[in-house]
Amino acid sequence: MHRGRQNRRRIFVRVSALLSLLGLSAALSAQESKTLNIPPAELMRIVVGNELAAAKDTGPKFMFRSRKTTQKGVENRIYIEANEGVAALTVGESDQPLTPKQQQAEMDQLTRVANSPDKLHRRQERGKQETEHTLRTLRALPDAFCYEYAGIESSQDGLGKEGDPLVRLNFRPNPSYSPPSTVEEALGGMQGYVLVDLKAKRLARIDGTLFKEVNFGWGIFGHLDKGGTFRVQQADEGDGHWGVTQMTLKLTGKILMLKSLNLSSDEVFDDFQRMPDNLPFARAVSLLQSEQERLAQNTRGLQPSPVTETRQ
Repeated sequence: MHRGRQNRRRIFVRVSALLSLLGLSAALSAQESKTLNIPPAELMRIVVGNELAAAKDTGPKFMFRSRKTTQKGVENRIYIEANEGVAALTVGESDQPLTPKQQQAEMDQLTRVANSPDKLHRRQERGKQETEHTLRTLRALPDAFCYEYAGIESSQDGLGKEGDPLVRLNFRPNPSYSPPSTVEEALGGMQGYVLVDLKAKRLARIDGTLFKEVNFGWGIFGHLDKGGTFRVQQADEGDGHWGVTQMTLKLTGKILMLKSLNLSSDEVFDDFQRMPDNLPFARAVSLLQSEQERLAQNTRGLQPSPVTETRQ
């Protein structure tokens, strides 16, 4: 018995030392501690699997707001997820409401899309292509990088689920990874870190930097310059449904060797409110119009308001 207690004590000391070296100072449950016993690449494989499964679940829909800052200024928008895609309405610039003429132009554009099956179909196809590119990059994450545990951080508003610990994994390119297409080629010049929600096994943040120039198609299709950065983070919007809460991009380069690429934007998403699971695009446009009219009468302009649409 005495020897058994000594062995257990030695094991406890070794585990405690390991956690200290990793900077894992947050209090973890037994299940969360068990998670850290698996290789970080395997944890990423589990997380990516959950993200891919969530992407297939198109039932839950939300209305939310964004504030996007670019070289041109600040743009305020409202988004509503619909059956055929996302309906978006610009409601302000530099945190000030649009003029009545600008408001009408915004609504006329959305109405034309809602009333045109061809326009709506083209929008759907573009959305599918963008989603597929994102998913292909997501699928590549476990194999494209080498990961190592780098500590525990706390969740916060707009990052992970409130109260959940977030494990940090640093990543660098996997030298044995061969990108199957140009979509994944940029990963070979990227390093950074991810934050994983330990309880939900979801990706709370990915933060990457291009440490070298990345060519596409031997440089024929273009390149991204060294020093480019991006950050995407998400959080639990409620009832276990996660959504993107921030996207920051700073990328420069060239497309097809001729057109210069200069992306610099920071967009924050908040005020997520649940919508009906079955929401046609035309109905989403109608809801946006009602919200636009409310904002026009509200001197506070861009402040959040309760949603009148009920869940299903």
